[in-house]
Amino acid sequence: MNLTLREKAAYGLGAVGKDMVYMLSASYVLYYFQDVLGVSAVAMGVILLVARIFDAFNDPIMGVIVAKTKTRWGKFRPWLLIGTITNAAILIMMFSAPPSLDGGGMIAYAAVTYILWGVTYTMMDIPYWSMIPAFTRSGREREGLSALARSCAGVGSALVTIITVMAVSALGSAMVGSSTDNTVMTISNSDKNVSAFLIEVDGDKNPTGNVKNLTADLGSGLVMSAEISGSDKVFEKVIHVNPDNANVKISVNGTELEDASAELVMDSRDSAEAVFAIFVNAENYKKLSETGDFHTEVTFSSTLEVERVGFKYFSIVIGVLFVIFIIVTCVCIKEKSSVDMQTASVGQMFNALVHNDQAMTIVITIVLVNTATYITSNLLIYFFKYDLAGSNWQGNYTLFNTFAGGMQIIAMMALFPLLRKLFSTLKVFYICVFSAIGGYLILLAMALSGTKSVFLFFVPGFFIMAAVGILNVIVTIFLANTVDYGEYKNNRRDESVIFSMQTFVVKLASGIAAMVASICLTVFNIQESSTTELSCKTFLEKIADYESHTTETIGTGAVAGLRLVMTLTPIVVLIIALVIFKAKYILTDEKLTELTQEIAKRKEANM
Repeated sequence: MNLTLREKAAYGLGAVGKDMVYMLSASYVLYYFQDVLGVSAVAMGVILLVARIFDAFNDPIMGVIVAKTKTRWGKFRPWLLIGTITNAAILIMMFSAPPSLDGGGMIAYAAVTYILWGVTYTMMDIPYWSMIPAFTRSGREREGLSALARSCAGVGSALVTIITVMAVSALGSAMVGSSTDNTVMTISNSDKNVSAFLIEVDGDKNPTGNVKNLTADLGSGLVMSAEISGSDKVFEKVIHVNPDNANVKISVNGTELEDASAELVMDSRDSAEAVFAIFVNAENYKKLSETGDFHTEVTFSSTLEVERVGFKYFSIVIGVLFVIFIIVTCVCIKEKSSVDMQTASVGQMFNALVHNDQAMTIVITIVLVNTATYITSNLLIYFFKYDLAGSNWQGNYTLFNTFAGGMQIIAMMALFPLLRKLFSTLKVFYICVFSAIGGYLILLAMALSGTKSVFLFFVPGFFIMAAVGILNVIVTIFLANTVDYGEYKNNRRDESVIFSMQTFVVKLASGIAAMVASICLTVFNIQESSTTELSCKTFLEKIADYESHTTETIGTGAVAGLRLVMTLTPIVVLIIALVIFKAKYILTDEKLTELTQEIAKRKEANM
């Protein structure tokens, strides 16, 4: 009996919720603890490393536990529900850190909640994907459900990527309101030695090179005051307020400026010096440059407290939706395959994997394909910030990610089914790998040629991200097929064992990619450049760079190294994956049909 529409929709809904939670943690836990709560980057790096090491032991063990489970509700659904409820609870705890904790306490809180989140996510993720062979048949049905689940997972990831910043701001503002403005500091050029600048920016918010030194040109004609409000965190150490951490309102000569931003730096609360810059478009720059008097008032309303509260309530919303979606999955999905799986120790599990050469081939392929993708994604932010540069690099980075995420979803939901009608799954795999390699070659050519328009980068983004989206679906199908192969070769079905390796190897790929990115940043001194503390002196140097139209904030050699590592390394990794896969993988559609028939004959003979 084929899967009903109700069952497919329920399983897909679970994938949406699952990846909404994963993306919230993967993309924002570092930002939350480091930028919002002030945990050091070094401490967070250690926490991530420990979590990765722990995963190496936790993931396979969880696969064995699931394999040993026997209940009236099946082997997978109980763990799926238990893991979901506990993971949602830990997610909410992780994004609800008490702000009163000191440095050591906050580090401990981050470590415990993040590691527990990883444990409970594994508890849910392994049975979710392991269910596929247990209630589907080989071939088209399994492919269709795997494609649907991966597509829905992509939708969940994209939703969180797109709405998180907006939702956190809205929820935080609604829950906190004006109570965040508990500390107010006012500065002016009557009580501070203020260096003020007017800077022209283009349509992409990049400085054009036109800079007017208001302090030097206007002298007594300059009247400047700025009010900074927010939590005490704003006034710790160097005070650096800008559109990234505060809402900014600017008025010049009594008129509020539209499409303008401002940035202010002070070395400390008691510093006698301040550096102030207003960024305006060409029209306003020309008009304001010609004025003889410059009365400006700027308000910076800190968003740090708003973000802290916003993340708390947003995690509650995501956690509740996650639980509801998985409950629907558990209620609507029935494990149709009553397979009496033999249990195995962790040592026996790895031994079984070694003897299933097809599973081993797919595991290696998954590691390599994901490593290639993660290397680029880890370095992409540095490419936008220090190579493309510009004051609007965050906007361009977000725009590119939105396009890339959209292409990934479209590829999984529409392009893969279309290609599958025309080609076998194996041919689609090869098409996608060559598409990704081609996309990286185009990206390399554009990066080396000095291309600056973010829209032109959509071209390689299409070829790479569409391929990645489809490959995520295909490797899941291939992995499910190796379960049947394992039963044929070893007379045992190891759904949980094999799918637990999928969870681990994706994390392993992330760890390898992070290591490669870290080496790149260290060798080319990019990380050092990115973490330089912005003081009044360095801000003045930064403004001088704007005036000389120097947008690169790292050296030419570092730029070249970043481009090469970000593009050539994934190409090499993908070629290795292609060679290994082509040499080792044998499960064609015809071979799978043959295996399925042989397994059915064995079962009939044993009845």
